[in-house]
Amino acid sequence: MYLTRDEEDILGGSKGESAQKAMELIVALGKVYGADGLVDITSAHLSGASYKTIGDGGLKYLEDVSKDAKVAVKATLNPLGMDRDRWREMKISDHFAQKQLRIIEFYGKMGVRTTCSCTPYLIDNIPSFGDHVAWAESSALSFVNSYIGARTNREGGPGALAAAIIGKTANYGLHSDENRRPTMVIDADIGSTLFDHSLLGQAVGRIIGGGIPYYRNIRPDIESLKSMSAAMAAAGSVAMFHVEGITPEASLHDIKDLERVHIGKKELEDARLSLNTADDVQLIAFGCPHLTVREITEMAAFLKDKKKRREDVDIWFCTSSDARNKCPDQVRILERFGPVLADTCMVVAPIEANYQRTGTNSAKAGNYLPTLCSQKVICSDFSKLMEMVL
Repeated sequence: MYLTRDEEDILGGSKGESAQKAMELIVALGKVYGADGLVDITSAHLSGASYKTIGDGGLKYLEDVSKDAKVAVKATLNPLGMDRDRWREMKISDHFAQKQLRIIEFYGKMGVRTTCSCTPYLIDNIPSFGDHVAWAESSALSFVNSYIGARTNREGGPGALAAAIIGKTANYGLHSDENRRPTMVIDADIGSTLFDHSLLGQAVGRIIGGGIPYYRNIRPDIESLKSMSAAMAAAGSVAMFHVEGITPEASLHDIKDLERVHIGKKELEDARLSLNTADDVQLIAFGCPHLTVREITEMAAFLKDKKKRREDVDIWFCTSSDARNKCPDQVRILERFGPVLADTCMVVAPIEANYQRTGTNSAKAGNYLPTLCSQKVICSDFSKLMEMVL
């Protein structure tokens, strides 16, 4: 693997121990995956933000790295294990909260933007077409590869942080044109709702694994695209997809010889049933990925004249601080039913300490809640979940 003189110098320790270790990791990954060299990146998005997921070992690692490391490019952070201001409403322990706040402190010390969202492309980290980036959040990296046309592999947390520190990543995988070609055509016959698109992503992720689907006959909006991205990445390991007439690279590819798969109502229902393991809930949580202003507005319109009847079920609306601040009137409506939490989500919060059965309209959450949070799940659309408590 070719390194420039400057890259060799960083590997030799010219920019400090943390930069040297970051370069060692990037080079090691590059050799494993057959990279021909490194490529400059314009941004990074980092996972490993929740104390629940990284624990004391990750906390100590961040403390050590932050002593002399600074990120060299724009870098944003994934959701935390709690709302940093309203964690008591989430029934978070003092111990967890103190550890979580230290994690934020160490990332901030390195120059990482602590906006803490799984949808940074809607806030303050918006790559351009053709940019090389190093992103670690599975749904976000799939979205920017596909909808924006930036280029990133499915980075792990340490790899994305290492790339942010040196401003480079290894040039392999989805950084190359030939690896961005579709591998299967999906002829979709589905409805237009967000939940339909989430189930579409679930069905396709289960079929295609780590392939690159090419969708026909759908016209998803931003909200549906982010839900599809999340579901495909969770049900499979999809890091990129094409949508005919929507995504910028779809028109570049010849699909005539690709395998075709039809996804219709039956396949969506099979996908939904695969996620459902409960018959009642203690918590209903929305916002995986984080709710947009449009989603908050539509939810508020649905709930405006309604009252919550069941007090034995908690409801969370998870979003970014940015989105929450942009629609205060709608947030006030939602707050009659449950807290609108910023910079966290149900998947990376320690909900298993207080709940065993969770409802969600996210296929991504439906995949992760049983494994990461020991939950039984009801996965359904927003209105049907709310009917359980109204």
